[in-house]
Amino acid sequence: MASKVEKDAVQKPHGYEFGGPIGAFGISFGLPILVYLFTFSCNDVSGCPAPSLLSPSTLKLDQLKREVGWPEEGIWGLADNKVTAAVLGYYLFNALLYRILPATEVDGVELASGGRLKYRCNSFASSMFILTVCLAGTIAQGAEFPLWTFITDNYIQVVTANMLIAYGIATFVYVRSFSVKQGNKELRELAAGGHSGNLIYDWYIGRELNPRVTIPLLGEIDIKEWLEIRPGLLGWSLMNFAWMARQHRTYGFVTNSSVFVSAVQLAYVIDCWWNEPAILTTIDITTDGFGFMLSFGDLVWVPFVYSLQTRYLAVYPVSMSPLGMAGIVGLIGVAFSIFRLSNSQKNAFRSNPDDPSVAHLKYIETKTGSRLLVSGWWGVARHINYLGDWLQAWPYCLPTGMAGYTIVSAGTGYAQAGLEGAFKMADGREVIQGAARGMATPITYFYIVYFAVLLIHRDRRDDEKCSRKYGEDWEKRRLRKAGPEKHTDGYLFGPFVGSWSWWILRITWIVGLPGAFASLVVCSGSPG
Repeated sequence: MASKVEKDAVQKPHGYEFGGPIGAFGISFGLPILVYLFTFSCNDVSGCPAPSLLSPSTLKLDQLKREVGWPEEGIWGLADNKVTAAVLGYYLFNALLYRILPATEVDGVELASGGRLKYRCNSFASSMFILTVCLAGTIAQGAEFPLWTFITDNYIQVVTANMLIAYGIATFVYVRSFSVKQGNKELRELAAGGHSGNLIYDWYIGRELNPRVTIPLLGEIDIKEWLEIRPGLLGWSLMNFAWMARQHRTYGFVTNSSVFVSAVQLAYVIDCWWNEPAILTTIDITTDGFGFMLSFGDLVWVPFVYSLQTRYLAVYPVSMSPLGMAGIVGLIGVAFSIFRLSNSQKNAFRSNPDDPSVAHLKYIETKTGSRLLVSGWWGVARHINYLGDWLQAWPYCLPTGMAGYTIVSAGTGYAQAGLEGAFKMADGREVIQGAARGMATPITYFYIVYFAVLLIHRDRRDDEKCSRKYGEDWEKRRLRKAGPEKHTDGYLFGPFVGSWSWWILRITWIVGLPGAFASLVVCSGSPG
């Protein structure tokens, strides 16, 4: 049972995050624009980036629209009723599998106001069922399997449909949050940071902590946990496979780079599904309310931004040499080991501190009754799992090499003449790098930078939350983590000492940048 001190610390509202109402407004309506920019600027019509973007001084809007494949119907062409209906069907099918497939019932962490929610954990079974159906369809019909062609042929409209659903769900849970009653009889409560009184901020950050809805025939669904682990993560993998199929339809082969990126990202999401109960102790579930931030992140950001690399490789089929492949495989092995072993150690300690696998670990006993690990994986850095998570981002991006390409008309003969890095598409057009070489790295390597910023910000949020919750006990833990470096000063490095992000700075300079350069050197322009 959580102590009153701990409950009060968690329940007490705190200040704005993400720049307050202005930041919330900018993110809520700026991120969709960014997703569209990625979608249109890197395309299979003219290049990545579109040629006009390489010469901004002579840029003409009409020419740019043609180069990026802007719909003839204008903004109304971004959506399609049939596509939206199909996407809704995808969500309903996921919900049906959630209800009918066997599941393990797991208790969540204790709520600040008392009690525990129960969760049906069967994301692995439901997602693997869908992937198995897709595998069977691909074996039977190859790259022409209707799901793959539907996704790539209607990509813009699929993106828009998910955006509309994300906005709709965020608005629904915000309005419904005003029905939360005091007393917690229904195990409903407001998130500590989600009831500031500012409409746009609370809508963005999430007012209710764990919104649930009862759907006829499907029963009760925890909206936040369900969206966090199911349709978005599965959608990410489906996007990757759709772009692999597109690459095969375009060139008649699939490169090792495309296979590798899809495989390691699938391994990541399978690990999430298999360890579904572990997310019940994450900040997303225990602390953050569910609003537009998580709704858009789960339904749009994850499936469409995280799959940018395979979308790029579908048009420009660069391959990796054996040496490059070996280096990246080694990196993903180290990264995944840090991520999974540290998380498993944390979850084992929280579940049963007397378990033989964690009983030897040192910890601080706090005034709230909780125990804070200060040894093992968690003796290396305050959030060593974040380091492993971030390192896994590199193998996703490195296979794209010095990204950038231009699509030229049929009959140019570059590929036939043996021009390095030139490929002939099925429709006769050719793709070369030319002046675009390296110009698309902000797109294909965006994930590395974004993920570092996201995790460092989350680390700061965790630190503030734990400081409020544990007080001087948390400060003791911070000092123990800083170790011999705790007195290090400096405008740039000071804030990171003792944290996982300090390791980011070390690894980026010691390993990351040389590794990135080596990977780019060993990437080949020929199909794998």
